Amino acid sequence: MAAPTGLKKVTATIKTPFLDIQGEWQPDESEQQAAWELYVELVTRIAVQELKPGEGLLREALTSLYQLFGETRRILRSYGPVVATPKGSGKWSFGSIAVTLLNSAIRPVLAKWHPLLMTYENQRGQAVSPADHEMKWEHNEELRGILTELQTTLRAYSQLLAEAAGIPPIA
Repeated sequence: MAAPTGLKKVTATIKTPFLDIQGEWQPDESEQQAAWELYVELVTRIAVQELKPGEGLLREALTSLYQLFGETRRILRSYGPVVATPKGSGKWSFGSIAVTLLNSAIRPVLAKWHPLLMTYENQRGQAVSPADHEMKWEHNEELRGILTELQTTLRAYSQLLAEAAGIPPIA
């Protein structure tokens, strides 16, 4: 795939529960391609799509978020150290932004909610569907609210990735 033309500097401003990303990022061609790959992964997942009340499964949403770790690792390995090289104070690289988002925004949600949901799922009777069982979980609405908050952060991240990739957002 040919790289979009016009490498430009983008301003990174993303708020996470534990750390705000703020500064400049001037992606080189490798970072631009990596940004495109991760952008596609992100915007095609429930991670940035609204999980409306009564729709979808929390388990699927958490699994989708978890899979972003593997995809991000794959992209980072594929492009190598060049996309993670520090660029100086107040300047970001693809790798530093990607890892910060995983560790500061997604990991805390998964670390808390994955085991809680798994414990509850293991109590489901055979005659009860996973969807019906999950809807009765006392933390269902709370987790949906947290996922909605996380989606705000991930949408900002997807916008940044689109800008770095040199494309208009497609989602």
